[in-house]
Amino acid sequence: MNYVALIAQAAEHVRQYMQEHHDPRFFYHNIIHTENVVSASSQLANHYQLNEEDFFVVQTAAWFHDLGYCVGGAPGHELRSADMADAFLKDKNVREDLITAIKNCILATRMPQHPQTLNEQIVCDADLFHFGTSDFSERNKLMRKETAAVENKEINKESWRKSSVAFMQQQHYWTDYSRLLLDAKKNENIEKLLKKELPETDPLTELIHKYEEQTGTAPAGGDMPKKKKQKKPKRGIETVFRISSGANQRLSTQADNKAHIMIQVNSIIISVVFSLMLRNLDENRNLRIPAIMLILVNVITIVFSVLATRPRIPGGKFEKADIDEKKVNLLFFGNFYKMSLEEYASGMLKMMDDSDFLYGSLIRNVYGQGVVLGRKYFLLRVSYNVFMYGLIASVIAFIVAVTVFGK
Repeated sequence: MNYVALIAQAAEHVRQYMQEHHDPRFFYHNIIHTENVVSASSQLANHYQLNEEDFFVVQTAAWFHDLGYCVGGAPGHELRSADMADAFLKDKNVREDLITAIKNCILATRMPQHPQTLNEQIVCDADLFHFGTSDFSERNKLMRKETAAVENKEINKESWRKSSVAFMQQQHYWTDYSRLLLDAKKNENIEKLLKKELPETDPLTELIHKYEEQTGTAPAGGDMPKKKKQKKPKRGIETVFRISSGANQRLSTQADNKAHIMIQVNSIIISVVFSLMLRNLDENRNLRIPAIMLILVNVITIVFSVLATRPRIPGGKFEKADIDEKKVNLLFFGNFYKMSLEEYASGMLKMMDDSDFLYGSLIRNVYGQGVVLGRKYFLLRVSYNVFMYGLIASVIAFIVAVTVFGK
């Protein structure tokens, strides 16, 4: 199934449908919002390296997620959007499980959001992506304008700001990447809304506040202003470590899966060669060399694939000096699995009380994952190269053996 072509057809269908059923009251929920959600979902999907089917699910759900606005407005639009996607996809002979996944992604955007899978989380985050961007102010104004037009009444700016702040404060992004990318700007947007709610001050007070924001201090008694001590963004740092570690773990899983595929494929080839060809080699002596070549290629490929997945386990113990010098990584089981619980707990408590030790351990953990990944992918590359070039050479050898020496 050509998923790229299907996504393009879905995009064309949604654009045409929105154009034909255009409602001038929808200043926010229109094709611009839909295209923004599609773009955001693509960014998130690419970060999480979704496979072809999952990418299709996320993109198609993003295109259809608000189409229900065109036939009935906001109430129940998610269910209508899911039904419209269902009708379109069935007409394209898309598999039922993919249709269900797309509908679940659309329905997950209902407030309060309730995503259950990574695909659903991506679509939910993409739907409210603008909360953490510089476009928020303009998009929020359009949403207020749309609400006023649909309800046919004037909406007070003050009450709209309060409701916007309340909604944004209870909303949270579901994926680690979205939190790392958008939370800081989202909080900044909330702060801007809160400042607009504050009573106006006299010009002198405003000047003092502006000075404080620029310098980090208030002028007092002619003293030179001192710069505020900048605090480390702990949440951002922890999110970076979590995302890095998660990405490395996914890459490691992918490498293991690739190695298992190579082992299975080459094992099947060896069994076929032994069962079908070696029994007849006495009659077909010209096939001996190509058959031996093929088996050697398979065996070498399997060896490198096994090496890529074979674990290396350290001694499993650490010394008290390692803790005192902050050299051991207590986050990796290979450094403590032979230690007693009391010794390990003592080391962990000391690490948690020392931020430098803690962050150093996190750095070592991510670095260690990278080193292991580098070794895995190097061995995998050798395995794939041996298989690819060896298979080509074996096939050529078989052709030569049959055509030249077959007689």
